Amino acid sequence: MYAVIGAGPMGLSMARNLAKYGLDFVGFEIHADVGGLWDIDSPTSTMYASAHLISSKRMTEFAEFPMDEDVATYPHHSQMRNYFQKYAQAFGLYDKYEFETEVVSVVRQGQGWLLTSRHQGVETQRQFDAVFLCNGTLHKPNRPTLPGTFSGEIMHSAEYKQADCFRDKRVLMVGCGNSGADITVDAVHAARSVDLSVRRGYYFLPKFLMGKPIDTFGGLIKLPRRAKQMLDAALIRAAVGKPSDYGLPDPDYRLYESHPVMNTLLLHHIGHGDVRVRGDIAQCEGQRVTFKNGEQGEYDLIVLATGYDLDYPFIDPAEINWQGAAPQLYLNAFHPQADDVFVMGMVEASGLGWEGRNKQAELAALYLRQLRDGAASAQRFKQLKQQRCGQRLDGGYAYLQLDRMAYYVNKQEYLDALNGHIAELKVDLASAVAA
Repeated sequence: MYAVIGAGPMGLSMARNLAKYGLDFVGFEIHADVGGLWDIDSPTSTMYASAHLISSKRMTEFAEFPMDEDVATYPHHSQMRNYFQKYAQAFGLYDKYEFETEVVSVVRQGQGWLLTSRHQGVETQRQFDAVFLCNGTLHKPNRPTLPGTFSGEIMHSAEYKQADCFRDKRVLMVGCGNSGADITVDAVHAARSVDLSVRRGYYFLPKFLMGKPIDTFGGLIKLPRRAKQMLDAALIRAAVGKPSDYGLPDPDYRLYESHPVMNTLLLHHIGHGDVRVRGDIAQCEGQRVTFKNGEQGEYDLIVLATGYDLDYPFIDPAEINWQGAAPQLYLNAFHPQADDVFVMGMVEASGLGWEGRNKQAELAALYLRQLRDGAASAQRFKQLKQQRCGQRLDGGYAYLQLDRMAYYVNKQEYLDALNGHIAELKVDLASAVAA
């Protein structure tokens, strides 16, 4: 019996694949329903009212479960929640989960794991043969310490829900990733003033190009990596200009070497004077903030849009080979030695979508099925994951050396590896079924 922790998109696809390959499991979800991050009502969700998917629906959906035609090209989070609920209903996954149940600890014991869960204040302990950690990567806020002392209000973007909190306030946004850009645009419509503190450059991509979702253009023409970076960067400059045209710093890295920001509304508001660009913070004193270029501003509220830290609080980090900024695993999921613990969904790549994560789940389920059946292909994969543990499938891209990029991969190289392993394991499976 296996344990699946989490009922977000990763947990659901893991559950779906375990069921597909005839492997028994129990799912655990802290919330009362499925959807994980995409259910704004979940106690662990960091979703906000205006949030939409930053990749288009056809490039994101599960291949075997397309989104409805009436779903927007870039769906609202409520549409995503409905999608995952329908997915769980379609594959009979609701009955496999224990809801409103928190996983307190997972401790190695003998040949398996002792999992302690808590439901309505009552703790229960059960033994499992393997555990799948599917609790997501966007729950624990990264809260940097501001220099000096700020006497106003400080909040992390994880706490943000809707723009009423900005009403008539002087707001300083710190950080400009996708959520930071979204929240800055929200603040424009309620705050007295909005400033944006950035210390590095970002590439800003429009969600639509020539009337089509921009992420649908990537696979039309196969180009060498460097040529693709140059051509795509030129197209983006033609469409929206350079960040420095808006007073923002230009990136000191090439396109695709960090996650781009899918928001040109921010550039619109900067260009209209609704958002003032500031540099990095040098000092806070009272409500005054001094920036490293010597400029100063007075603020009522600072919002830290500074990302998230990986967090698997219920298990000893050593059990998942945690080294440095992230667990060191093959394909970001497979422990080099252990075959009974899997870190699922700890992977980011432009355009990977839910189907990429579904392939990751299929490989994990298929591997366990073939191990159980004594397949030679499973033994080969077992050796290979030891040899290739921590291998960076970056496709030759020089990703920024940042903690948030520690589990970033190149979509095509990652999918090629997953599909290759799945195909090899399926050969043995087909032979066993035929016999």
